[in-house]
Amino acid sequence: MSNQKTPLKHLSPGWFSAVMGWAGLALAWLRAGPLMGDMAGALALVAGAVATLGFLLLAGASVMRLQRYPEAVQADLTHPVRYGFVATFPAALILLASLAVALGGPELWSETLWWAGCTLQLVVTLWVLGRVWLGHQAGGLQWPGVTPLLIVPAVGNVLAPLAGVSLGHGDFAAAQFGIGLFLWPLVTALLLVRVANVGLWPERMLPASFVLVAPPAVIGLSAMQLGAPVLLGWMCWGIAVFTLLWVGRLLRRVAAAPFGLAHWSMSFPLAALSGLTLTLAANGGLLKVLGPAVLALTSLVILALTLATWRGLRAGTLLAPETVAVITKEAAPGQA
Repeated sequence: MSNQKTPLKHLSPGWFSAVMGWAGLALAWLRAGPLMGDMAGALALVAGAVATLGFLLLAGASVMRLQRYPEAVQADLTHPVRYGFVATFPAALILLASLAVALGGPELWSETLWWAGCTLQLVVTLWVLGRVWLGHQAGGLQWPGVTPLLIVPAVGNVLAPLAGVSLGHGDFAAAQFGIGLFLWPLVTALLLVRVANVGLWPERMLPASFVLVAPPAVIGLSAMQLGAPVLLGWMCWGIAVFTLLWVGRLLRRVAAAPFGLAHWSMSFPLAALSGLTLTLAANGGLLKVLGPAVLALTSLVILALTLATWRGLRAGTLLAPETVAVITKEAAPGQA
């Protein structure tokens, strides 16, 4: 059977990053309510519905994939790069729980989602970081696997307070937040060491560079949810904006790369930055204008990603085997 007839086999866990993007966008639109009124709430409901529907479809398809192609799932878990995508599932759960809390949904449903997401996030973090202790020959952490995707399992723990505080679990949420806060500079330093030693990640992975924007943006939101002063939120906002400008220097190369799953890595970081900007805009000033502008840009980006995904699925360029680059050693001088 040809690969084109088995798209389900190539359904990477990383597709839950699309759910993260839409859920993050819904949360950002909710934060725009004080500035934009009822329209913001209506658009938040639409984005939340898309995120929920997407999660249900992907979850169902993932179960079918596990039943029909267990070897493909195992290949994802042992792949030196793709294994980091596994963390998008618990992160999506935490964001959906945060959205349910923000919309005032049933508390039992929100709490179940939140506990499931936070627990799985901790398990995935331990599993991913456990590879550090394995030797190179045993499939441990290798330079090809040191990409911004590591931020999702390591730093994704900072999402916990977004719903945890409102659900009455502020202490546990703060503890999990601390794990992500501790790992953020470590993973960032590791990424810089990788670039210095072996260069930047492959072109098809360049969109994932925007994941670097997410940690400071979410840390700012979660820290203020935990009761931190607004000044800390401003500090995190400054770091997030600087990081966006920094990785933005890769935008031309990102735009030239063929569309793929990694492009969805841009969605949630932009949504998180929009949410932090709109939260700080409540204090007045320039952000009252900049916040809606950033949110509008984020909405357009996520809509464009959704359209590109639809086109890619119809054309058969997505849910297909990856093209693996073959690295060969250059011949020594004088050798043919």
